[in-house]
Amino acid sequence: MFPLTDTFRLLCVDDEPGLARLVATHLERDDDLDCETAVETDPREALRRVERESFDCVVSDYDMPGLTGVELLLAAREVEPELPFLLFSATGSDEIAAEMVRAGVSDYVSKHGGADGYTVLLRRVKRAEAGEGACFDAGFEDGRPRDVTLDGVCTVGPDGTFEFVGEEYGELYGYDPEELEGEPWQRLHPDDEVEHIRTHIIPAVTDGERWSGTSTGLRADGSRFAESKMVSTTADDRLVISVSPLDAVGRAADD
Repeated sequence: MFPLTDTFRLLCVDDEPGLARLVATHLERDDDLDCETAVETDPREALRRVERESFDCVVSDYDMPGLTGVELLLAAREVEPELPFLLFSATGSDEIAAEMVRAGVSDYVSKHGGADGYTVLLRRVKRAEAGEGACFDAGFEDGRPRDVTLDGVCTVGPDGTFEFVGEEYGELYGYDPEELEGEPWQRLHPDDEVEHIRTHIIPAVTDGERWSGTSTGLRADGSRFAESKMVSTTADDRLVISVSPLDAVGRAADD
């Protein structure tokens, strides 16, 4: 659609002009990242630039007037379906987990990390440059909507307990969300599956990669069901998990 260039072009979007410029400056000054940055404080103008210019990555705030970062992402992906899109935001990942998963956010970095947050952001941008970034794309595949969407979404904090539990996620296991928040993730899996998750799934995602596959869930009534699961990590060491039941296999598992 656009002419190809060798320079990695970044669009930095934040409604606070000083922060937008600070992000751009931090990325430009790194010797290992050969990039050219553009700055926009209006997400609607940022979208117009995506429509008429070629960018290799967007770094955006979430809470902005006019369009949220996720709304900007969805509109930008209509133009460039595979555009890497990183959220750099003070809005907690637990608050927007479901939105990030369903929209296909490439990565999330918290602004609350101070100087460390900018270091993590730089590392994640470099991964995007190398084409190695993780993504919360339960609803998208190769930048396009999947035929099957994972229904339930939750986040698990660094201490291994549920921080955010979506209504659909709780329903899959037979719980109200508030019954699970603060509880260890192990509560929703039989012992043999807990060991599998600890030894195979969690190590696979600790470096920022995405894991997708099947596992066994444990409902509140003690019954088991086969689930389709996607697990990613945020830059602040939280797990973002999306799950749907594999109905046919689940019925066999309960028999």
